[in-house]
Amino acid sequence: MARHILPIAALLLGSAFLLFAGGINALILPVRGAGEGFSAVSLGLIGTGWAVGYVAGCVLTPALVARVGHIRSFSVMSAVAGLAVLLSLLLITPWAWIPLRALSGFCFAGAAMIVEGWLSERSDAQSRGTIFGIYMTINLVATTAGQMALTAGNPMGHVFFVLAAMFYMLALIPTAVSSSASPKPLFQARLNLRELYRNSPVAVVAAFFVGISNGSFGTLAAVYATGIGFELKTVALFASLPILAGAAAQLPIGIVSDRMDRRLVLLITALVALAADLAFILSRPEDAGTALFAVSILGAAIFTMYPLLLAHANDHASPDQYVLTSGSLLLVFGVGAIFGPLIAGAAMEAIGHWGLFATTAGAHAAIALYSLWRVSVRSPVPLQEKAGFVVQPPARASTPQTAEFAPAPTETGAEPNDGV
Repeated sequence: MARHILPIAALLLGSAFLLFAGGINALILPVRGAGEGFSAVSLGLIGTGWAVGYVAGCVLTPALVARVGHIRSFSVMSAVAGLAVLLSLLLITPWAWIPLRALSGFCFAGAAMIVEGWLSERSDAQSRGTIFGIYMTINLVATTAGQMALTAGNPMGHVFFVLAAMFYMLALIPTAVSSSASPKPLFQARLNLRELYRNSPVAVVAAFFVGISNGSFGTLAAVYATGIGFELKTVALFASLPILAGAAAQLPIGIVSDRMDRRLVLLITALVALAADLAFILSRPEDAGTALFAVSILGAAIFTMYPLLLAHANDHASPDQYVLTSGSLLLVFGVGAIFGPLIAGAAMEAIGHWGLFATTAGAHAAIALYSLWRVSVRSPVPLQEKAGFVVQPPARASTPQTAEFAPAPTETGAEPNDGV
């Protein structure tokens, strides 16, 4: 394993710093904003701003890299992301935080694309599964560590803004001093909605609603937990445990979906998510243990949906279309993530904190109903024609370059890629 890791250690270290800073940044803003008395609508708009910036970063970064190169582009992304965090500390108002969060989303997507493009170039068919698995593990651990770091101090001070900025700055050092040659140009994401919908209607429609659900939850979960009176440690767990549960559930969900109609697996997953939503709406748990259990079930469902949709879309695509399909599907998800926090914020403002789960419940009900209808009107893909399920990071942490870097889907029944 060491022979795979050592040549890319600088890239992995830079990615770890970036994700640690991103974990802090993603949680400090809603927690601090709630403490400052920002409305749920304005906090939702901050999440919408991030999604807009992230989609723009996925689309525009390849052109920047082609012009000035990978190292300079990554350095700019890291530095500007750090600047955005510090400006958020100086300008504590939602009307400044919304465009600054959009800037963070742009930089975060761009930096992730650059690292993934670099890692893709540095790996071969034999090592790609191992490297991708290590990369995903490092990102998951770094993000969780960044979120849990907030439990060590007072979010109403300046420390965590400065700490996030410091780690964004640290992220540019390993790549700046690396002697690795710059890789080939990045994959350019393009949205061909008509072709994608013709191949897989379920993937397109469900990806939009998954974007609404996951975008809402990722932005406002901490606001919900803060609003019902949880202490900061529980708020951090409320945001982190669903991601860990989703990562743990991907492989078993993938194995099951490789052996049966993925639309039925999606239907069941959406119903599990809907049941978790209803648990929050109807019982409104105030006990930390109950709430953390329910939100872990929710995370196991919602963070497996996007990889499931991607595998289903690839079932209907030729191998040379996999990367294009992934890029288009991610942009559809991003559009949903733009609207989701805004809708959820408005619902929380109108009916209370549980409006977050009313929003996600509506999205999951729509996914379940549409999946059920599509199962009734179209036959499943024959088992021998399926593309294999590939474990993916949560869609909010994916870029079009992820598909270029990830191990290619295999035929069902083939040996899985090492390390994934």
